[in-house]
Amino acid sequence: MDDPAFQVETDLQTQSLLLAAANHDLRALRDLLRNTSASVQDPESGFTPLHAAIAACEPNAREETSKQVSGCTNGATTNGDAPKGEGEQRMTELEAAVKTIRLLFENGAIWNDLDANGETPGCIAHRLGLKRLYELCVDAGVRAELLLGRLDEYQPLGDEDSEEEEDGEDRDVEEVTKGVEAVEISGEDGQDNSNYLSSILSFDRDRILDDSANGVMIEWETALMRQSAELLLPSPELRVLNVGHGVGIIDSILQEKSPKSHHIIEAHPDVLKRMKEQGWYDKPGIVVHEGRWQDIVPGLIEKGELFDAIYFDTFAEEYKALREFFTEYVIGLLDPAGGADREGGKFGFFNGMGADRQVCYDVYNQIVELDLLEAGFDTEWETIPVPNFGEEGQWEGVRQKYWVLQNYKLATCSFIE
Repeated sequence: MDDPAFQVETDLQTQSLLLAAANHDLRALRDLLRNTSASVQDPESGFTPLHAAIAACEPNAREETSKQVSGCTNGATTNGDAPKGEGEQRMTELEAAVKTIRLLFENGAIWNDLDANGETPGCIAHRLGLKRLYELCVDAGVRAELLLGRLDEYQPLGDEDSEEEEDGEDRDVEEVTKGVEAVEISGEDGQDNSNYLSSILSFDRDRILDDSANGVMIEWETALMRQSAELLLPSPELRVLNVGHGVGIIDSILQEKSPKSHHIIEAHPDVLKRMKEQGWYDKPGIVVHEGRWQDIVPGLIEKGELFDAIYFDTFAEEYKALREFFTEYVIGLLDPAGGADREGGKFGFFNGMGADRQVCYDVYNQIVELDLLEAGFDTEWETIPVPNFGEEGQWEGVRQKYWVLQNYKLATCSFIE
């Protein structure tokens, strides 16, 4: 709408809502949320009410947070003027912030909106060490992503011939899932990885880049994969399946374990060409399956192939691809007995979902654990520190880092007894 008067009124409502959130003024927020979205953003700072409510909890930041809302300077708090000790006042502010954040989430606030600095509300809470507020953001993210996953499993009901009814359904779903994003296992967006499979790869120093300079697999992952291999194959003469060869980091480590059989599924023609050049097809016990796992795995199940250990690490697929793999196929591929002296077969995967931000990573760790439990798997987690590889040139020439966090959460899964 081009009406200047309407634009001014909208801007005033946005600023009033942001200021009420920064001041943790619940009464004003409730009134404003009757006519204003809980996900409005300041045009300069990019702050949403959630950003403002959390940033205001930084010591001595209330006035500064108000200033970030397009120059607002009214930082007066409306939560009581009685003088308090510093500790008591701090606790009162945090309690008020908790109530404010809950109210905003109840009114549709988006957990992963980004401000002008590329931070979500949870990123701010994590940076400021506000554990309770951070956990509220993680919980909201888990609820939203679980809802998206459930909605994705169902087709909309209704009369296909009624265009008006379909449009209404689309709007309803859009409102429910607004701000809920699908997180990739690694690499580019998209459940269909056909763009990646048709791209030209470059191999350099045990790393792969696609033709957009995205990192597909880089040497720093070696320590993580070695630990996964130790847990998956603790003894020789076991049967293993690896989905996604890359530069062969984990397959090389698995070979050191002297497996009885070693199946590899790989789809990218450049990787397959390199595997032939390196002699993978000629190694004893190695069986290379050329193609997408979605096309290969059903045939393995039909043939009755069973494995003591399975590892999954694909590129340019969303989380729902991983979920489909362990909910639909691992149960038919993994031997419950798990080989000699084993309690049962083990399943692992490269856990890089949402690793560009801590809050996204924590959300998806909870999501995958819940989905694994629902699929019949018990998951053991190990936290592994990830060194800063910036000085070693690990990311040199990479357009965008796919890992920025300090710790990696390694998952090892087995059937629930």
